[in-house]
Amino acid sequence: MHSSPKFFLFWLCFNRLFHSYIFLSFLIFFRSKMPAVGGIGLGTGKEYSGNLTPFVTVTCIVAAMGGLIFGYDIGISGGVTTMTPFLQKFFRKVWEKKEADKSTNQYCQYDSQTLTMFTSSLYLAALLASLVASIVTRKLGRKLSMLLGGLLFFAGALINGFAKAIWMLIVGRMLLGFGVGFANQSVPLYLSEMAPYRYRGALNIGFQLSITVGILIANVLNYFFAKIKGGWGWRLSLGGAMVPALIITVGSLILPDTPNSMIERGQTEEAREKLKRIRGVDDVDEEFRDLVAASDASKLVEHPWRNLLQRKYRPHLTMAILIPFFQQLTGINVIMFYAPVLFNTIGFGDDASLMSAVITGIVNVAATLVSIYGVDKWGRRFLFLEGGTQMLICQAVVAACIGAKFGTSGNPGDLPKWYAIVVVLFICIYVAGFAWSWGPLGWLVPSEIFPLEIRSAAQSINVSVNMIFTFAVAQVFLTMLCHLKFGLFLFFAFFVVLMSIFVYYFLPETKGIPIEEMNRVWKSHWYWSRFVQDVDYPNGGMEMSKGGQGPKNV
Repeated sequence: MHSSPKFFLFWLCFNRLFHSYIFLSFLIFFRSKMPAVGGIGLGTGKEYSGNLTPFVTVTCIVAAMGGLIFGYDIGISGGVTTMTPFLQKFFRKVWEKKEADKSTNQYCQYDSQTLTMFTSSLYLAALLASLVASIVTRKLGRKLSMLLGGLLFFAGALINGFAKAIWMLIVGRMLLGFGVGFANQSVPLYLSEMAPYRYRGALNIGFQLSITVGILIANVLNYFFAKIKGGWGWRLSLGGAMVPALIITVGSLILPDTPNSMIERGQTEEAREKLKRIRGVDDVDEEFRDLVAASDASKLVEHPWRNLLQRKYRPHLTMAILIPFFQQLTGINVIMFYAPVLFNTIGFGDDASLMSAVITGIVNVAATLVSIYGVDKWGRRFLFLEGGTQMLICQAVVAACIGAKFGTSGNPGDLPKWYAIVVVLFICIYVAGFAWSWGPLGWLVPSEIFPLEIRSAAQSINVSVNMIFTFAVAQVFLTMLCHLKFGLFLFFAFFVVLMSIFVYYFLPETKGIPIEEMNRVWKSHWYWSRFVQDVDYPNGGMEMSKGGQGPKNV
């Protein structure tokens, strides 16, 4: 009888996920029937013809499933490291320390460099893989890079599921990291190149939606697998990563390559026919000519990595570094850490971890759907700034609440339920702010701003920086929490202020601009125009007011 409510909860979670994807498909089709909104006219007056066809919609949804492997790993690794049988087998000293430590200090109870190294080592492997993936993505195509990512992730999941010794775990984690590196390099590029420019934001954010869904699925599975008698449930959790790996592997085999990539590899006529099918119209000449011109320009670049250092690419390099840097310093890890404690206080009891993961996971998915709807309607800058303001307010409130009750000792004593409910409410508001701003846009904006000649190299830097700081935050977060205590919330709030100021002054709006015409936004920007000369983009451009709110023709 006890299993019935749990089974119902399990079914409810997956039911919500299924309907989220159905709603995503409906939302994109619905928007495709509406007039274009928020389009920014280019200085040359270009507006490519084409529709959001069912072929493109299905293709982008399948490709976006590449985010499942990243999300599943994020969700599964944290849960597995709390399972006693797993700790006893591979990290016995950590388990013994945990059992011996009767401290009530909530700040320091999880401070273990060994466990965080196990979790964060994947990101170092992803960093190395992204450098190789840049070459594969450019020379052999986006879909082959996705295929390699899926196969490597599958191999890593298989080894981890059957792990008998710590070295098998490490090898498996490295292979998982290689898979994540290849997928995160290729999937955002693939989505940005396949999508019609009016709907590029919505389709690209499908990648982030898959990440959030992967996290939620992993947390739910962790809970139920931990209940398996015999203590082997962790093998199912780790081995279960083979399922999302198979999805992206099979998907990459049936997906078409992007016209941009086909032209880049000399398949010009095939690319024209593919572009006609993708756009659903026969008149694709203007867009096709621009793609060919961009490809011809890219072939003149012998060393894209060295070219990134050229003055005219200064805006692109800055965004490739600072956007993923800021994304990892939003403080989302701090918020997620306290969720189980606070949900437990409300009265969920032994189900606290599951309920915190499910509730924040559902908020994550729902808010990502909001971003899908609004990113091409309200624009990237609006979501960045609104989300930053929302996160800042919530961090200040949560820091004050945690500081008042937990103090510097880390012992909260008895927490009244009304207090926990208020804090949990602000946690959910914070998660929503992240999920419709820096979460998805941290992947979308870098993938759409790079010109073809440096696109793979710049995206590789974007992924590498993301992985470096994901590793760094994961590795030092618990130690910082132990020493800074509730002040860590204010530490991340400071960076939220910085990143919001950066977006307001230095990030131009990219809504409604074809990807191969994106360079014109830099020529029109009040600051970045000094780095881009007329000789780089001789056909004119736009002038953008300070703050980048909007362009005007010149």
